Amino acid sequence: MKKTIALFAFALISSIGFAQNGPKIEFAAKDNTIDYGKVTKNENGSRDFIFTNTGNAPLIITNVLSTCGCTVPTKPDEPIMPGKTGKITVKYNMTPGPIRKTITVESNAVNYEGGRVALKIKGEVISN
Repeated sequence: MKKTIALFAFALISSIGFAQNGPKIEFAAKDNTIDYGKVTKNENGSRDFIFTNTGNAPLIITNVLSTCGCTVPTKPDEPIMPGKTGKITVKYNMTPGPIRKTITVESNAVNYEGGRVALKIKGEVISN
């Protein structure tokens, strides 16, 4: 019985240790959200989500998806090395009205389930 408990404890500790290794993505934006605030339709709708690879392996952003065609995200083409920063640029089309959009980032990051993390933009576009 003691051997079984010891083996189980060793397996649990080992699996926790492995979960810590690999690339990790940490965004600078609070709650992974960029607030445009109140902006006019003539303003540039481009914003950058800055992130850092806080893990110990190269971070690869495989895809960045938007919930609609009014928001166009772009991702880095090259892997982000440990300790380095990167950015995901989001361009919103600035149609008057509220901004409430989600962008899904797919990567090999181990600190998010399946490497998927949701980014959000919010705000309001007003007429001049």
